[in-house]
Amino acid sequence: METITGLKRTHKCGTLREEHVGSEVTVMGWTQVYRNLGGVIFVDLRDRSGIVQVVFNVDRDKEMFEKADTIRSEYVLAVVGEVVMRDPETVNDKVPTGTIEIRAKELRILSKAETPPIYIEENSNVREEVRLKYRYLDLRRPDMQRLMELRHKVCKLARDYFDGEGFLEIETPMLTKSTPEGARDYLVPSRVHPGHFYALPQSPQLYKQLLMLSGMDRYMQIVKCFRDEDLRADRQPEFTQIDLEMSFVNIEDVLSVNEGFMKKIFKEILGIDIQTPFRRMTYQEAMDRFGSDKPDTRFGLELVDLSDVVANCGFKVFADVVAKGGSVRAINCKGGDAKLSRRDLDALVDFVKIYKAKGMAWINVGETELKSPITKFLSQEEIDGILQKMGAEVGDIIMFVADRNEIVYDSLGALRLELARRFDLLKKDEYDLLWVTDFPLFEYSEEDKRYVAKHHPFTMPVEEDIPLLSEHPEQVHAKAYDMIFNGNEVGGGSLRIFNTELQQKMFEALGFTKEKAWEQFGYLMNAFRYGTPPHGGMAYGLDRLVMLLAGRDSIRDVIAFPKVKDASELMTEAPTNVDPKQLKELHLKLDDLI
Repeated sequence: METITGLKRTHKCGTLREEHVGSEVTVMGWTQVYRNLGGVIFVDLRDRSGIVQVVFNVDRDKEMFEKADTIRSEYVLAVVGEVVMRDPETVNDKVPTGTIEIRAKELRILSKAETPPIYIEENSNVREEVRLKYRYLDLRRPDMQRLMELRHKVCKLARDYFDGEGFLEIETPMLTKSTPEGARDYLVPSRVHPGHFYALPQSPQLYKQLLMLSGMDRYMQIVKCFRDEDLRADRQPEFTQIDLEMSFVNIEDVLSVNEGFMKKIFKEILGIDIQTPFRRMTYQEAMDRFGSDKPDTRFGLELVDLSDVVANCGFKVFADVVAKGGSVRAINCKGGDAKLSRRDLDALVDFVKIYKAKGMAWINVGETELKSPITKFLSQEEIDGILQKMGAEVGDIIMFVADRNEIVYDSLGALRLELARRFDLLKKDEYDLLWVTDFPLFEYSEEDKRYVAKHHPFTMPVEEDIPLLSEHPEQVHAKAYDMIFNGNEVGGGSLRIFNTELQQKMFEALGFTKEKAWEQFGYLMNAFRYGTPPHGGMAYGLDRLVMLLAGRDSIRDVIAFPKVKDASELMTEAPTNVDPKQLKELHLKLDDLI
């Protein structure tokens, strides 16, 4: 096999232009396409910068021509040659190098390749499982390389922007202490401390707060985080955050600096000037109108509360739900009669059941009559009230869910997104950015039968709600905020608690004994005793941000080596068994696995 000894690459393949005509160049890359037309061989040579055509002519160098005839797809080549203009009839206006080609003078085959199991081409239509199994080949594709370049640019812009705003990039530990709140930790056994474990960080939350106590004033970090949770298209067990913290700030300070960051990102990445300040919407408004705390406001299909209209109606399902403190809400699918069949409606009934709704009622507004299984239980006054409140017109279909508020929000929020997908209302070239604010500090966990932190236990409550912490935690609001980008939470944060007494009250509201709180978080509580600045911050999901900027649907597309839904990596086949010797060194013994 040949080497590049004595050669130095002078140009990347995709950078050559007409101004290089007459120059001798050395290029190196992979064979994209090979064509033997008899006395002439054409090779499209590819590297990250693009493609250039190389020409081998039998009349100029028969030996090199015969050597070129052995080239196949994905062979790695080094070529020395002269840049010349293409003949007019062979110009390819689909590539930037399409007016020139390299007339080869020297060829070295650096590496041969077997026939690859996937096509190395733009937007290759290959099953994702195969792409991930051969990810190193998948990453050769030009569209995938552009995604990696986009991710790099976002990281560089983040570092440059926050450096300009006075932030210091500071690394925090990967081996840390396990915490009981939030998702499950990934644990790392300690060899030198038998029976003890580190945890991989779910976020650098406590460390960045401690950096504020340390007087660092403004911190940022592009950092790996780990959560052992079930995966979705936009979740990974290991993911990356752009993590921030600031001292002596209020909410306006945090929102302003982050709006500036997004403005820079949109300008530099997409060439779009976005307006600041962003719109703001309270958590309750987002839930009432869109059924979600990450509302996609690029389209309508908003929720409408009909509880007052149907509270005493003859349809027992509606009346009983309202009597028990739940709600009846609906969305108006404008023009739905022309878009949805009865079979489609039945499928949507099954769809909302995924979100724990018991069913979905509907009214189809016809030209001369209403079609619905429920109108016979409603008075004309109630029907008129529903139609008026829903702004119903002929051809519309009104879709109802009645249940506890949480179920109504979840099911109708998901339904409006499903309808938007079906009717192609989600335009990827539209960009909608807003803040959601005034979150509840706690949410009730049916699984744990107690209140848990909506964000995390270190979030500052609104001052006037602090007296409610002990007796009415459900009424306490947080100084928290989420940045929403096209219906996705791309970043979130809060002002933080910064004194021991209030932090202890927060832990008590979460069900921690004083002893348990100090066992888990004593180092933070102790630190608060030595002078703590008011502080707050935010963290962006880098993977999700890049996914949205790229117009992709899965963060796996913008992560070089992602995991799949069972948290395994198809390429390396991790996780795997380990040698029993390693387990013994870690003082671990496995039970028989069923």
